[in-house]
Amino acid sequence: MAEYFTIDGISVEFEKDLNVLEHAKRCNIDIPACCYTPELSIYGACRMCLVEIVDQRSGRITLDSSCSLLPKPEMVIRTNTKQLRMYRKNILELLIANHCQDCNTCDSNLDCKLQTYANIYNVKGIRYPQLSPKPKLDTSSPCIRKDIAKCILCGLCVRMCNEVQNVGAIDFAHRGIEMRIATVNEKPIGQSNCVGCGQCASICPVGALSIKSDVKNVSELLADQNKKLSVQIAPAVRFAVGNAFGIAPEENTFGRLVAALRLIGFDEVYDTNTAADMTVVQEAEELLERLKTKPAWPLFTSCCPAWIRYVENQFPEVMPHVSTTKSPMQIYAATYKKAGDVNHIHGAIMPCTAKKLEGLRHEFHKNTSFVLTTQEIIQMIKELGIDYASIPCEEVDNKWGQSTSAALIFGVSGGVMEAALRYTLSVLGQSNEENYRVITESGIRGLPKTDAKAGALIDGIKTAKLNLAGTELSVAVVSGLANAAEIIGRIKEGEHFDFVEVMACPGGCICGGGQPGADWALKEKRAEGIYLAADAMPLKSSEQNPIIKEWRTLMGDKKTEHEHWHIHYGGK
Repeated sequence: MAEYFTIDGISVEFEKDLNVLEHAKRCNIDIPACCYTPELSIYGACRMCLVEIVDQRSGRITLDSSCSLLPKPEMVIRTNTKQLRMYRKNILELLIANHCQDCNTCDSNLDCKLQTYANIYNVKGIRYPQLSPKPKLDTSSPCIRKDIAKCILCGLCVRMCNEVQNVGAIDFAHRGIEMRIATVNEKPIGQSNCVGCGQCASICPVGALSIKSDVKNVSELLADQNKKLSVQIAPAVRFAVGNAFGIAPEENTFGRLVAALRLIGFDEVYDTNTAADMTVVQEAEELLERLKTKPAWPLFTSCCPAWIRYVENQFPEVMPHVSTTKSPMQIYAATYKKAGDVNHIHGAIMPCTAKKLEGLRHEFHKNTSFVLTTQEIIQMIKELGIDYASIPCEEVDNKWGQSTSAALIFGVSGGVMEAALRYTLSVLGQSNEENYRVITESGIRGLPKTDAKAGALIDGIKTAKLNLAGTELSVAVVSGLANAAEIIGRIKEGEHFDFVEVMACPGGCICGGGQPGADWALKEKRAEGIYLAADAMPLKSSEQNPIIKEWRTLMGDKKTEHEHWHIHYGGK
């Protein structure tokens, strides 16, 4: 039997274990909240989501946080009374009094919850003394910039780092007025066990954690007429840049982005997808070699730099089972330099903050001189006043311009797995649309789902057993590093997998820490766009890309291939 409660005079059939805040959203009632998101546990610290509960017998009113409040039959909730508006305005004043007020120069300017709510609740002055007047920067990480003067102690970053990523690089330190977010022993973040995934920055509502920008450095390089700059574009970027200019999230704006980069001043523009095809070939060949002996441990993918750092920090015993194939970014850079373009400054545009860290690793000989995230390239496009929505599309440079749909789907969780399995089918002589469908329908596709009842992302581990042309394969697709820890635990307990894809960011690169902020529905639209664009591409499997043969000819022999396209972390 259905049960109802009332929100602002609206009778609502309620769902068990779903909080009042989520029920209000379903009624198009927006309750402010700084510390709540449905993919994380409930903390209830900011108190912005207070609502009134009216006792129908006595008329007595009590207050509670709607994020942690569960509805009861015949409960009466009010969300927008004069008293509540007064409370929220007072809470905002207190938060702003403890918040550095350099709004005009803040990375989150015009995309900050404090700004948004201060405008909604008409906060024009602060009655309390300003306790945090100056920025307090930690710029020790190549990926993340931390400014505790902006922190409002919402705890979103702590829960993301601990619950979803299982990294534990940051937590609350001290008590009372001295409380702040800090690393273990309060080391600079660059000296902590941070893996650089950037999910903390992507969820921070006020700019206390943000992407460490390389825009100024790259702009100076572009201004130097004696330097030539080339750049490659990752697959997930092309479905997120357009969002900032009013373009639908599922629309592929790659041609516009190429044109914009040339206007910005880059001399050569390339597609990382070309290298992703080579990554597929190299990684799948590793898989096929391992299948001859069926070792106890699976082959883990190696494209995600935050995952690599996580293994190094927490599971070093797993590293021998991680593919030695370089990421597409590094394969492209190494091949570019091998082709003789050693004097060009080569960089990359990535959806990932951890790629900045990857670019600096000594194992890669700094083949990639700079990495700009999607957010940074959006900033550069805006600075030049480029009309991105109307700019005519252009092609990448002809040198290496081809790729397959297998490479494009790298941008979403499950894409690397699917691409490698397509290539495996080609080696087994069964490469065709019907067999591709077996992979597609195996359940490895799809972003995790948000579960507002549990305050968690679910379905971050997808498993499947496949028969590919008589070869039995047990595979897993994992996104979110806490899920990676779980799958490692399951393997240690005896569960067998042949191949495991791991992406640090929940949902894969399309949800990377360097992408523009978005709710989960928008991220799903971006993922949908990748698959729609991939379906329209004529070449479906990586071996069909003619540049694969050209690159192998360039290398000349297997030894040179391995030297340029494989890596042994730690310099071994």
